[in-house]
Amino acid sequence: MLYIGCHLPSSKGYLAMGRHAVALGANTFAFFTRNPRGGSAKKINTSDVEAFLKLAESHNFGTLVAHAPYTMNLCSNNLSIREFGRNMLADDMKRMEMTPGQYYNFHPGSHVGQGVDLGIEQIAETLNNVLTKEQSTTVLLEGMAGKGSEIGSKFEELKAILDKVELKEKMGVCLDTCHLWEAGYDIVNDLNGVLEEFDRIVGIKYLKAMHLNDSKNPIAAHKDRHELIGEGHIGKEALIKIINHPELRKLPFILETPNDDEGYANEIKLMQSNYTKW
Repeated sequence: MLYIGCHLPSSKGYLAMGRHAVALGANTFAFFTRNPRGGSAKKINTSDVEAFLKLAESHNFGTLVAHAPYTMNLCSNNLSIREFGRNMLADDMKRMEMTPGQYYNFHPGSHVGQGVDLGIEQIAETLNNVLTKEQSTTVLLEGMAGKGSEIGSKFEELKAILDKVELKEKMGVCLDTCHLWEAGYDIVNDLNGVLEEFDRIVGIKYLKAMHLNDSKNPIAAHKDRHELIGEGHIGKEALIKIINHPELRKLPFILETPNDDEGYANEIKLMQSNYTKW
């Protein structure tokens, strides 16, 4: 089964998101744990969560892929920003346990002139301070496009963070097709080679989810510009190969294309109709 969905607004709660996903033809989804720009999080209603979990079970939902706010930068050169991110991460880990066993995805961060090595140290240090053996949530490092001082556009950087995290069993990676392409990984002409490189450097066991997007830019542009499926430089056929690849086909796929509900429903239907059932 293809598990595919998109980002949904979380302001009305879990049940509303679940119903929204079903209406779009999705069987998973992504959501921001709080305002994408940060700030306090809305209190979670336990009855709302219980109703959602029943709906998710009845519709055979795959693993959800929650997303941290964009303001969470664990390797900022500003101590107060790093502490803000650490507190946000710690709070989100508690909130995620309301829906056990899901994924929590975050951008590793931008080192803002400190250098990649120090940035990696700071990211891992925060993860080691926050992650617990008891949590059921798997935290995912998102692979980035490489704009500015972003960390995580190279497989070696993702590996370096994972190497320094003590509770590796609580960690994973989310790869974004647009980010991969714009970081310089040729998923159009050499998908197998890219995945073999990821496995050799990071380990395919860490790959837990995918963001499925086309790209407005050619390979290695390092700009992070998402495009509608089939209208960018990656192309529909390459993305169809990705959802059907033996190493990827069972992962949750999240669309982050510049779309409205009708567009997402069409893209979900397009991918489902081109998914080969084994």
